[in-house]
Amino acid sequence: MAKQLVFGHLNPDTDAIVAAIAYSYLQNQLGLETEAVALGEPNDETKFVLDYFQQPAPRVIDQVGDQAQEVMLVDHNEAQQSVADLKNVTITHVVDHHRIANFETAAPLFYRAEPVGCTSTILWKLYNEHAIEIPQKMAGLMLSAIISDTLLLKSPTTTDVDREAVTALARLAAVDYQDYGLKMLKAGTNIAAKSAAELIDADAKSFDMGGHQIRIAQINVVDLPEALTRQNEFETAMQQSNQDNGYELFLLAITNVLDSDTTMVVAGDENLQAKVSAAFNQQIEQNRLQLPGVVSRKKQIVPPLQEQF
Repeated sequence: MAKQLVFGHLNPDTDAIVAAIAYSYLQNQLGLETEAVALGEPNDETKFVLDYFQQPAPRVIDQVGDQAQEVMLVDHNEAQQSVADLKNVTITHVVDHHRIANFETAAPLFYRAEPVGCTSTILWKLYNEHAIEIPQKMAGLMLSAIISDTLLLKSPTTTDVDREAVTALARLAAVDYQDYGLKMLKAGTNIAAKSAAELIDADAKSFDMGGHQIRIAQINVVDLPEALTRQNEFETAMQQSNQDNGYELFLLAITNVLDSDTTMVVAGDENLQAKVSAAFNQQIEQNRLQLPGVVSRKKQIVPPLQEQF
């Protein structure tokens, strides 16, 4: 049987890369030949995780059709968040914790989607269901992904299953998840060395909302005032991205991971900005709005926007 590639979404975060590694390992233990790859370089947080657990980063690809005919998707299903030539290959498996949109296949497939905080939580369940032992290093990687996606279990996306998985994986990895998790999250918040263009593209996803192309990026920080001193840079980069890619609206969520608050910077069509203001019942002032208690793009930012659009 030919080798299948396993990968997460574009601009991969920690869960996208870890889930690919963990699912590939699981499938290999079940008798399939797979390879974990990535649709982009790991960010600073993910580099910290990979270095801490001495795990090589997956190789980066920008197309799959010349390497495999069958693929497995983790941490995403929407075509616009995947590899460019996805339509040229057969999707055999999907494991995801996001909405299902713009997705169809010509043949039956294995599809596992659950409303939990992290794809790696679902993978933890799959390992248990198949009675496959989770090695210590793999447990550490999966633990890191859940900490990342749930902001150390503080995100509203967090479920009791995520908490159970964190406790079990921390025990297998032999780490104090509170202490380790805080160090890990802080490792991903150093924005000083990066350009505004790099930062707005590091964790960004595109959405079709009511026929409008909306780009939503998120940056995690521990010093929000310091990040906001770069607002003019961010706005310039966002406007340029709109122009280059045909986005009508670009939203940048700058999230303080310690206080669990977000300030959103807005750039694009002024008529659409009014819908953003209505979605959050907040006035946009100086091209930004305050979102206290908001940390989750998936659960707290995208749904109210979809309702408005």
